[in-house]
Amino acid sequence: MGVDQSALGWQKQTLYTPAERARRDATVWTLVQGILAPLQFLAFAISLCLVINFLLNGVGLEAATVSVMIKTAVLYLIMVTGAIWEKVVFGRYLFAPAFFWEDLVSMLVMALHTLYVVMWIAGWGSPAEQMWVALAAYASYVVNALQFLLKFQATKLDLGAPQTASPAAISASGPLGS
Repeated sequence: MGVDQSALGWQKQTLYTPAERARRDATVWTLVQGILAPLQFLAFAISLCLVINFLLNGVGLEAATVSVMIKTAVLYLIMVTGAIWEKVVFGRYLFAPAFFWEDLVSMLVMALHTLYVVMWIAGWGSPAEQMWVALAAYASYVVNALQFLLKFQATKLDLGAPQTASPAAISASGPLGS
């Protein structure tokens, strides 16, 4: 015998209001994010291999460094275009309630990637220490990517659901808006 969740005031919360969904579907920035996300993952995967190769074997520093710089450049590109997407869809550049936790972790990802670049430019730390910072940045990127993949999956599951909740209600429900 199940509990009637609607009687308890619990309803499945949706990620987008109908208006937000329409803006999301109408903007070119959705396509841009859809192209940049797998490109960033490819840059990450290649760079991860090069960084680990350097740390394990002590060879390939230049290739690893260039790969981290490329990954960082793609990250900055996806963050800027993602902020524009968020502004179009939700009316603010960052920290829209529906993506608050993803944006918060994205700031950590940006900070660690930026720290690597600053260390490299300033010559702070050994190459191995710099690469360990890159690995920390990559670990945070993996967490952030998983957040967005879970959000994407929730959105796919949500396509047939009635639109009953505001983004503020979604944010209040937890870090993944479920």
